[in-house]
Amino acid sequence: MISQSLTRRAFLRAATENAQNSLLILSVPSLLLAGKQAQAAMATAQPFSTLGVEEAATLEAIASRIIPSDETPGAAEAGVIYFMDNILGGSRAEVLPEVRKGLAELYSASLGRFGTGTFYILSPEQQDSLLRDIERTPFFNTLRYLTIAGMFTMPSYGGNKNRIGWQLIGFEDRHVWQPPYGYYDADYMEKGA
Repeated sequence: MISQSLTRRAFLRAATENAQNSLLILSVPSLLLAGKQAQAAMATAQPFSTLGVEEAATLEAIASRIIPSDETPGAAEAGVIYFMDNILGGSRAEVLPEVRKGLAELYSASLGRFGTGTFYILSPEQQDSLLRDIERTPFFNTLRYLTIAGMFTMPSYGGNKNRIGWQLIGFEDRHVWQPPYGYYDADYMEKGA
């Protein structure tokens, strides 16, 4: 979960650690291709190209527990599921069987504990309980990585619908920046150097 007091440095460190424990690492070309496809699918509310309806609903529910909607929009509003659908069906399709295996295990755990395998209909507390049990697995780290990538990537890559992720972290999307760029530049300019 993201804390309001999370620093940019801590956020980047956590994202890097999650990527290292993930089943996949995304490259710029895979982001570009998946992004174009995801953006088109999200804009026209197309059906998912890779994920089944139940899989998509479960993955979206998991992403919504990783970056929940509260006072601010979360992963669901940012369209992270479209980003996931295209990544898992595109250049990283080899990871899809492992994701499906993790979903099957989550289904079994949910069925055993709560009498239903339908993760997305469980209460947030029940969902969190199941996710805590798997939070150190490659499956969960992959989903966390995809959620973060889909939430904060450039909108042209398919997630971050309406720049929701950028608004969340206070990133200003400007085509060109004028000096001074930050407090260190302003201080440098004030000293007349």
